[in-house]
Amino acid sequence: MKRIGVLTSGGDAPGMNAAVRAVVRKAIYHNLEVYGVIGGYAGLISGNFKKLEVGSVGDIIHRGGTFLFSARCEEFKTKEGQQKGIEQLKKHGIDGLVVIGGDGSYMGAKALTEQGYPCVGVPGTIDNDIPGTELTIGFDTALNTVIDAIDKIRDTATSHERTFIVEVMGRNAGDIALWSGLAGGAETILIPEEGFHIDEVVDRLKKGSERGKKHSIIIVAEGVCSGVEIGRQIEEHTGFDTRVSVLGHMQRGGSPTAADRVLASRLGAYAVELLVEGKGGRAVGIEKNQLVDYDIIEALSRKHTIDKNLYRLSKELSI
Repeated sequence: MKRIGVLTSGGDAPGMNAAVRAVVRKAIYHNLEVYGVIGGYAGLISGNFKKLEVGSVGDIIHRGGTFLFSARCEEFKTKEGQQKGIEQLKKHGIDGLVVIGGDGSYMGAKALTEQGYPCVGVPGTIDNDIPGTELTIGFDTALNTVIDAIDKIRDTATSHERTFIVEVMGRNAGDIALWSGLAGGAETILIPEEGFHIDEVVDRLKKGSERGKKHSIIIVAEGVCSGVEIGRQIEEHTGFDTRVSVLGHMQRGGSPTAADRVLASRLGAYAVELLVEGKGGRAVGIEKNQLVDYDIIEALSRKHTIDKNLYRLSKELSI
């Protein structure tokens, strides 16, 4: 292997730049040339490649987002689009590709793998919903952004004796809601992996009120339903003064935490090591603080699961 490519795809996540930096510098350390694909899979199809040197990735480890840019690409979901991408890779003499992104990005890497092109997937998404790794790049930063918001919301909830509903991102995964709710001392956490009934939420609020509690924080994962709808139902059942905060895309931005920078550096470098060893069709991750890799096709057949013990603990501590 003499030349590799790297692209970022799907929703941006803090730490993607750190991962690209690691890929580039690790590759150059092994005397490989590196080309960045600008604009995700859309850039792959159009051949929008840029040679990256050591200096190309200077001063980016602390920046959020992705300097390679990202874009959704419906064309790449087709066989024709995938073949166009492979043709561009071959045209530019690129022997292997590192794909940094979430499950949609992994699907693209899987498709290339199935057509015989060596890819390595690096998990970059704030949702923490990639099977085979305990943590994804960007999750820790997003988590800290949410916790900071919860702390500020609690101040005003206390001052005005209100119930606040905080809707967080995560798509169909509840990790952001669960971890931030536990860390932020939320009274109720609603996640898509666990069913809930509004009567249970209302009962918990009423019991808190009866023992003198003047405010509450309820965290709702976007995969459950709208925070606005939850707020409407609570007001209807309790009459409590209720407000809703939808944190939205602020959760994706910001300078990555130290934990995300280190994770991204380790995973990005490991992806290059696998390509150097001639191992394509893999996905990298971290388990018990050890780097792991697994078949990317097999990985996508697994289902993301929530930490049941963490969820149980959150309920026990919010009595």
